[in-house]
Amino acid sequence: MIKVKKHGVILSPTSRKFENKSVLNPAIYQDGNDIHMIYRAISKFGRDQYMTTLGYALLDGPTKVVKRWKKPMFSPRFGYEKMGMEDPRITKIGDTIYMTYVAHDGYNAQIAYAYGKDIMNLKRGGLIGPKIKYRYAASLFNTEKLKDDYLFFQSFYSEHGGSDILIWEKDGILFPEKIKGKYVLTHRILPDIQITYFNEFRELRYNDFWEDYLRKMHKYVLLEGMHGFEERHIGGGAPPIKTKHGWLLIYHAAEETNKCRVYRAGAVLLNLKNPQKVIGRLPYPLFEPEKDYEVTGHVNDIVFPTGTAHFGEDLYIYYGAADSKICVASVNLEELIQELKRNKPSGKR
Repeated sequence: MIKVKKHGVILSPTSRKFENKSVLNPAIYQDGNDIHMIYRAISKFGRDQYMTTLGYALLDGPTKVVKRWKKPMFSPRFGYEKMGMEDPRITKIGDTIYMTYVAHDGYNAQIAYAYGKDIMNLKRGGLIGPKIKYRYAASLFNTEKLKDDYLFFQSFYSEHGGSDILIWEKDGILFPEKIKGKYVLTHRILPDIQITYFNEFRELRYNDFWEDYLRKMHKYVLLEGMHGFEERHIGGGAPPIKTKHGWLLIYHAAEETNKCRVYRAGAVLLNLKNPQKVIGRLPYPLFEPEKDYEVTGHVNDIVFPTGTAHFGEDLYIYYGAADSKICVASVNLEELIQELKRNKPSGKR
């Protein structure tokens, strides 16, 4: 098994109002030795009432925090994000930086994005996911080619969220370059990771695009759970990393138990020209909740990877621990690649 070194907690909640409950799930933008971290910050302002904004910290090297803002970098501005901005990821394509995030209006969770040439000055671009009711989406799914779990989650959210709830969309992550001339976005309609190809961001604002996509979504399932630690669902983690061997994808996986839901980190290597072709995939978690700060927190038993940085031979993986703190782990990149290549896929489940 690949060896992963955990470096511990690098960011904890403070007494500041916007982050007095939790800090978690950071987006990472590496500029040489500088690590720009835009993280999810949770404020507790009443009994079981929370607001999520995005905070900012600057690291010198992989673990040393040298600056941290005393106020949010991003706060909800529009109705679609009025109850929170969650789980950002950052990708640079050409000379433009893109930050995707989950926008929550108190009822629906959808993918939104911001963009710009300067990490400190990103402009909101709006929603880029399907604004389609879950009940209607179910009528578009090709149920002969998608597993029953898709209908289970549709039924679950419609029953508990209401008949008007939109498709629950999270983990929108962009590839760092176009493939065959198109932008590439991974996203998660439970329980799998899907992939979307598009020419311009404005396409993703229209339901015509998404209705056509949902009818054919069985063709765009990128990854589905194959191992026990992935039995409930899987979802995006950190943005894809281009290597000479393929696209390295660090993702998250959830396993349901009677005691709790356990989130772990997984790893897969995808073909450079066709990312829907798997080269190798770990049959075991890359890492999992073991330390006290990963096992006990706002939500127990969670490691949730959302960003990476490369220093020397090591890949540093930044993650939320127990939905409470931000931590970092590292792994030798070449050793991880070779371990993935030794674990070739045996077929889809």
